[in-house]
Amino acid sequence: MQPNHSPLQNHLIAALSKPEIDRLTARLELVQLKLGESIYEPNQPLTHAYFPTTSIISLQYVMESGASAEAAGVGNEGMVGVSLFLGGNTTPSAAVVQTAGYAYRLDRTILKAEFNCGDFMQRMLLRYTQALMTQMFQTAVCNRHHSVEQQLCRWLLNTVDRIPTGELVMTQELVANMLGVRRESVTEAAGSLQNAECIRYRRGHIAVLDRRKLEARTCECYQVVKKEVTRLMSNLK
Repeated sequence: MQPNHSPLQNHLIAALSKPEIDRLTARLELVQLKLGESIYEPNQPLTHAYFPTTSIISLQYVMESGASAEAAGVGNEGMVGVSLFLGGNTTPSAAVVQTAGYAYRLDRTILKAEFNCGDFMQRMLLRYTQALMTQMFQTAVCNRHHSVEQQLCRWLLNTVDRIPTGELVMTQELVANMLGVRRESVTEAAGSLQNAECIRYRRGHIAVLDRRKLEARTCECYQVVKKEVTRLMSNLK
């Protein structure tokens, strides 16, 4: 383990019992993830599960044309690689680093062995999978029925929930790819939010200035997912 990094920075790992944490700690590998790095490719065998601490990983579906859209984001509240313990071992989606930082990865054989023990980790990962599905379903509905500005507000709130600072290193082009919309639409929506003093945008950096204003301008999707995740991941023991 390296200084200033701990597996307990990931909420799922921190929620485990001490015996489970002790078993996993020696087997977890700290990895640094770079912005835009792909950790999973579509339909390729998964070799590791990732537990982000300071990074955020975007689960995206990529079309044959190259167009893509985010189905869900995963930060220090969760893990990437649910297909491993669900038995699929591959997924048609890609996993791309949205925010650079660190994560701990765990070999798939170790994850499966821990899951199959049937202890608390199994119950927790199944609950987390339901929470992840909720996020995916709500994102699909949001992308269909809500404005680009509302989607951008939702995405910004989800992102700042997962990082210690209110500033994101992210170009408008990358945001457009996440939302599956035209860059011009993101430029217009970001300009509106900046004029309302919700955010500040410059040179690939987006800073959230007023969270309450963002919450007032977003759709119900942000709170729906947040409340359901809190319900599912509370009182696990």
